[in-house]
Formats: sequence, structure tokens, C-alpha cells
Amino acid sequence: MEIPRLCFISLFIFMSSYVVRSNCSNATAAKADVGVILDLDTALGKICRTCISMAIEDFYSNRDHTTMIVPHFRNSGTDAVGAASAAIELLKNTQVMAILGPQRSVQADFVIDIGDKVRVPVMSPSMSPTLSSKELQYFIRSAWCSSSQAKAIAAVVKAFGWKEVTLVYEDSNYGSGLVPVLAEEMLNSNVLLSKLSAVTPSAKYHQLFQQLQQLKTLQTRVFVVVMLPNLASRFFQMAEEAGMMAEGYAWIITDVLTSLLDSVDSETIEAMQGVLGVRPYIPRSHELSRFTKRWRRRFHEENPEMDRTELNVFGLWAYDSTTALADSVERVGVASPRFKKPVQRWNLTDLEAMGTSNSDPSLVHLIRNYKAKGLSGDFSISNGQLQASAFEIVNVVGAGANRVGFWTERYGISQKLQVDDLKAVYSVKKADLGGVIWPGRGVIVPKGWEVSTNGNKLKVGVANRSGFPEFTRVERNSKTNALEATGFCVDVFKQVMESLPYDVPYEFFLNEYTDHQKGGDYSDISNINNHSDPSYETYDIVVGDFTITANRSELLDFTIPYTESGVAVIVPIKANDSKNAWIFMKPLTTGLWLTAGAFFFFTGFVVWALEHRVNEEFQGPPLHQVGTAFWFSFSTIVFAHRERLVSNLTRFVVIIWIFVMLVLNSSYTASLTSMLTVQQLQPTITDIQDLIKEGEYVGYQYGSFVTGLLRNMNFDTSKFRSYETLEEYDVALSKGSRNGGVAAVVDELPYIRMFLSKYCRKYTMIGPIYQTSGFGFAFPKGSPLVSDVSQAILRLKENDEMERISRKWFKEGGCRGSDGATSTVNTQSLSADSFKGLFLVAGLSSSLALAIFVSKFAYENRCILNSAASTKLKIHDLARAFYQKKDGISEESLEGRVSTPSPEPMTPIP
Repeated sequence: MEIPRLCFISLFIFMSSYVVRSNCSNATAAKADVGVILDLDTALGKICRTCISMAIEDFYSNRDHTTMIVPHFRNSGTDAVGAASAAIELLKNTQVMAILGPQRSVQADFVIDIGDKVRVPVMSPSMSPTLSSKELQYFIRSAWCSSSQAKAIAAVVKAFGWKEVTLVYEDSNYGSGLVPVLAEEMLNSNVLLSKLSAVTPSAKYHQLFQQLQQLKTLQTRVFVVVMLPNLASRFFQMAEEAGMMAEGYAWIITDVLTSLLDSVDSETIEAMQGVLGVRPYIPRSHELSRFTKRWRRRFHEENPEMDRTELNVFGLWAYDSTTALADSVERVGVASPRFKKPVQRWNLTDLEAMGTSNSDPSLVHLIRNYKAKGLSGDFSISNGQLQASAFEIVNVVGAGANRVGFWTERYGISQKLQVDDLKAVYSVKKADLGGVIWPGRGVIVPKGWEVSTNGNKLKVGVANRSGFPEFTRVERNSKTNALEATGFCVDVFKQVMESLPYDVPYEFFLNEYTDHQKGGDYSDISNINNHSDPSYETYDIVVGDFTITANRSELLDFTIPYTESGVAVIVPIKANDSKNAWIFMKPLTTGLWLTAGAFFFFTGFVVWALEHRVNEEFQGPPLHQVGTAFWFSFSTIVFAHRERLVSNLTRFVVIIWIFVMLVLNSSYTASLTSMLTVQQLQPTITDIQDLIKEGEYVGYQYGSFVTGLLRNMNFDTSKFRSYETLEEYDVALSKGSRNGGVAAVVDELPYIRMFLSKYCRKYTMIGPIYQTSGFGFAFPKGSPLVSDVSQAILRLKENDEMERISRKWFKEGGCRGSDGATSTVNTQSLSADSFKGLFLVAGLSSSLALAIFVSKFAYENRCILNSAASTKLKIHDLARAFYQKKDGISEESLEGRVSTPSPEPMTPIP
């Protein structure tokens, strides 16, 4: 009974599908022949064939139509020549209006040129960026260009903090076309491509294994794989055998492979556990769910031998592309005849003999700018290119792929898809992704690199400083013959490496290129790892007192500095000149002396003017009045004035003036004291420009970059003298520029601090005159150790370890200060600008008091001003009244009680 029942069900399904398909027919509809070139021997080709057939049936069912697409399927056999032959056959014999396919980029390259020649639109899902829809007017890319995923992959790399990746790509049109775009996006994200490894699609297992072993020796542990499923299946199985699918590794695959994970075998999926991938995001919808169910029944009906096959994005794009083509043909109609034949028919090839398509030119324009809501989401073709929207970031776990986030051009990485969120901003944070299971079933994010991959220790080159052994010194142990490195820089390096959260085996080597005993020169440190002479060693790390400069940073990567920065000048201390007879004049400038003198006379005049009419102490003969006025003014310097003041205006003026004297006197005393006590601490030179003007000789440390700095400051190179030890510095500075030595030594702060700790009583420091970045450890460009070592240096600075190491190597001796005898006290003469405010207040108060007095005096003598006498006589009478003692002044007025009798007419002076 089971066999008849199965036959009945099969017959029912067949008749149902026949009825559905028959509903699409329209006897009056114009037939539009369309060529479909697919790799029908592959699962993807069969998936697309079913989707195209269903798209035609769905488009024409239950609707009025005047045209109808008739598909003509051809098998390209995964061959470029086969695809081109199929295209020529379809154009020549069937005279198709358009061509759907082929799938592969190398096939599409041929077919697109043919379509462009005969003006027939070619809708191909080829994703290679080497095919440009802008240049080829009859090419419509019906899939997202693979270059659109480059930013998404770079964002994933940046989110996990990886600084270096290895790009492994299939040596085909697909792989080589995506590499330049990926490399550019990695560069924009400050990610270094440590290696580009091309894999031949036909590579055998032993070839893959050998190539993987080479990749395993690299420090980089992050790999971006650009491969199609066939090659990727063998590659990942071999990667698992090579032990590269374990903890510490990170793998990222591109959209084609991620979208076709359902088509790879279970062994490959098992080998790919923990891999991250990006693929186009297909939004869920009721239409898509219903179509998926229908498609499964139809596909299994047409391909009963294929059990494990699922609908993917390429099938949905084939469905939407067919719908777009049918809609466009329905709008423009079908031309008759199909092709325009050439006028001359002799000596023509088959392709030339076909002529050109007679279809409406608007057909290709409609297809190249088509927008609709399809099963794959927003199906938007602009200028011949299907526009990408959101990418889905997935993690291969178990039998499939788990979504961990999304990436969009506008919002970057997000755990939930952002749609028109005005508050959201672009993000590439790891926190915006879901949990990831990494290779080896680990949940900790791989750091992306390994220190030692082949059992060898890191080679650390150490400079040998014979002149400054406190910084670095390299000696060979006579008993063990082992190389021993010591010094401040070496101790800092050892402490930093011990504080790293992982073990880093290393071995010290003598860096002969910077060995002064062998003629090494620090000025060319940037060539340590780039020297053209093969006799020079190359190192993984270079340790020493190497200053970080812009030129060196172009070829080397440096850690953050672990010492203070700056270049300064060492100069001798000049002799004590405190016995100078006129040193008491130096505290104030000439301008301030003159300003103070002028105010002395002005204040004395104001006090006399306010007091002489009411105060007997300011009266008497003219010379006595003058002497009393200015004696009073100058005696305020030491607050020795004894004259009693009567007028309140005078008291107001004198209060302000005494305050000015207090400030001026205190400042003068402090400045003079400073000059007498600190004068002996002043350097012989206070400005480096004086060395240039005087043509003095200047010393510097042999091999230092300071020579370039001095040249930029316009120093005469003939005035340079190099030295190697602190003792040589002392001898040269003691001799002086005129006696075979130098007037100053220019060097970096760490060396100057050490020098002044021994010779602080003889020399001092001026500057810094130039800012540098300090000492740092040098690495080859792109070394992943730089970031971790820099963080360890920061931690070392924040605790007492750095201070302890400094005290160990740089003892202060008999000097406590680090700047030698340099004084921070300003011993320059005081100028009038420093007291501008005080003199302004004093001048305004005196002028105001004088103005009030004049107004009051004029009021008291208004009878003179209002008299009919001449102006000359009025001035004479006013002068006499001003000079004479004010009438009505009694003894009580001297005690501060002033009576003001009514004014009497004054007798004119005869």
C-alpha cells in the first residue's frame, strides 16, 4: 500500500506544479528570449536555476502582461571558454534580449565584453572589483561587490584591537581583486599587513601544509582568508592538522565563503570552529519564509540526489534579478526584429555577423537603475551596481554560524541592527559584539600575535657606552663566555619585560653598529634594522640611550619614553662681582630711578601747596619752604619725616605715598640682597644665541643627534668639538673656548643631570633649549610588542621602581640639586613697568587733592576773581594770597582744629 500512496503523492505534486506553471502562460504575450548561463554542475548553479524559474513563474502568475520571459539555460561547465561559447550560441541562434550570469568573475569577463559588443544587457552576480559597471555600460552586477565588505572586515579587526594581520587569498580573479581593497582599508584602520600569502586553487595537500607551516612561523596570529568554498574546504582542514585552529589564533573569512557555509561538508565545518565571518544580511519576512518552503519542495523535486542543500543569498539575488529583468522588459516591450544586421556581410566573424540588439535603449537604463523590495531586502541597483546595505558578523560554532553583530556604513559595529537612529554614532567597539567562541573553544580574545614561534629567543641588541657606562655597558664574562649587559637602560628593560603578562624569552647581543669603540655612531640608529651591509646584525629589540626623533621613527617603532626629555646647555659659573662699587644702583633700572625721582618732587610740591598756608612748619623764607617740602618727601623713604600735617587732603596724599614707598623700598631691598648673595651663581652665558654671536666653540657628545639641532640653529660647524666622557666635558669647559676647550656643552638632560651631579660647584645648566621625546626602546616597524612594552613602562613610572633604578645608577654625590648651580631667583633690575599701577594711583591721588585745594582756594578768593581789576592784577593778588599765611589760623589749628572766619577784602599790593 505504501508504494501506490507515494506514487499518488508524487503525481499530485507534479500536477500541482504543472497547473501553477500553466497559469503563467499567455498566448498573446510577446516572447522575450533570455539566456541563462550557470555552472549547472555545482550546487550553487542548481540553486540559482530553481530560483530563476520560480521568479518567472511568480512574476507572470495572476497578473496581466504583454510580454513573457522565456529562459534558455546553458551550462558553462565552470569554464570561461564554455561560458563565452554559450553566450555566442545564445546570441546567434536564439537572439536573446538579455543574459543572466555567468557566476564566476573570469567567465563574466568574457561574456560582458560580448554583451557590450552586441548591446545586450548582461546581469551577472560576479563580485570581483576588477569588473567595473561604470565603464561597461551593458554590465549589471546583480550581487554586492566584494569590495563593499572590506570596511566591515577592517572594523572587526580594529574592534578586537589587533594591530597586524596576515592576508591569505586565493590566487584567482576573486582573490587578487579583493586584496588591494582590503589592504587599503587595513591601512586606514592603522592595521599592518604582515604578509600576503597567495594560494593556488589547484594546490595539493602537501603544498597547502607546507604553506601553512610558513605562516605558522610568523608572529602574527590573525588571518584574513579570501577563498571560495572549494579551496577553503581543503585549506581549513589542513590548518587544523597543522595545529593552527587552536587557542591564540583568529581567523576571518569573507562573504562568499560565509554565505555558502551550508554547502561545505561537515568535516570542514568542524575544522572551522571559532572562525569569524561577514556576509550580507537578509532581513526576515513572511514572503521570504513562504518562498523558502516552496523552494525546498521544488529544489528537492528537481534534484532528488541532493539532500543537504539550503537556500542562500545568491539564490535570492538570482530571484530578484530575474524579477527586475522581467519588470523592465514588460515596460519597454519586445522589439521585432530582434537584431540589426550589418550592411556588409562579407568577411565578417560570427560575432560581427550577429549585428546589434534592436531592443529599446531604455531597457538597459531601467535595469541599471532599478529599485524594488525583493526577497533579499532592498534590491537597489544604481548605475549598474547592486548597492550593499548591512553585513552580518557571524561565528562558526557547532553545525552552523551564530550571529554576533552587524556592520553598516553609517553606524559601524552594533549588536542590534541600527535603522535611522539619529542618536547613534559610528562605533568599532568590541563591547558592541556578542560573545565569540574562538578556535580551541576559548572565550578570551586572542592577542593576535606570539613572541616566539620557532623556539628562538628574541634578539636584543644593546649598545656599549664606554663613555657613559651608567646607561649601558656590554661585557663578556671571562669564565662563562656569556655576554652580560648592565646599566640604567638595561635594568629598565629587564623590569619591563618581567612585568609583561606573558613570558618573553630574549638574549642580549652587542650592537656593534652603535659601539663607540668600533666607530659606531648613534646618529644613524634608524638604519640598525635596515642597513644595506649584510655584515650588520638585525635585532628584534634595540636597548640603549636612544632618543626618539622624527627621522628615526620613520623607519623604527619606539615605545613611549622612559626618561625626561629635552636638550640643554652646560656653562661655567662666572666670578663673583658683588664688590662692584655701583652695585647698589643695579636693583632699579634707569627709567625707574627717574620715575621715582619725578614723583618725589611732585609729591613734595603737592604737600607744600596743601600745607604752607595753614601749617607754620611749611612757612618761612622761600628757600626754607623748598627745603622743608622736599625734605619731607625724601624722608618718607625711611619713614623719618617729623613734620606735623594739618590738612586732611595732605594726609590722604601722604598715606598713598607712604604705601608706594613701602612697596618700592621692600622691592629694592629684596633685589639688592638677591644680587649680593646670588650673583656668584650666575652662568657665564644666559642665552645660546650669545654663543653664535661671539663665535664660541661648542661641545657635544660623540654620535649624538644634537649636531643636527645645532646646524638648524645656524651654528658654524667648524666650531663643533665632540667628546665621549664626563671627564672630557670638565676639561674642555675648564679650558674655555679661547684655550682649546669650549664655552658650552650642548647635550640631553639625562647626561647633563649626571654631569652636574659630579661637577655642580663649577658648572650650571641653562635651558632646556629644545624639547625631545626622551629615550625609548626601538623595534622593527609593525612589531606587536610595542604597545605592551609601552604600557609596562607607564606602570613602571607610576610606582617606585623607576625611581629605585635611577637612584641605583645616578648617585648625586655632594650635590643635591639636579641643575648644578643654576639659580631660579630673578636677579634682573626692576623696571618702571613693575610699578606702573602704584605710580598711577599715587599720581591720581595727588592730582585729585591738588584739584580740590585749587577749587577751594578759588572759592575763598572769589572777591578777587570777581573784581573789576585787570587780569594781571588779579593774578598778582591771588599769588600774594596763596603765599601768605591764611588769616584766622590760631594755635588750635596746629592741633588740627582750623577756624574759618569770613573772608575780608584784601588790600591791593602797591
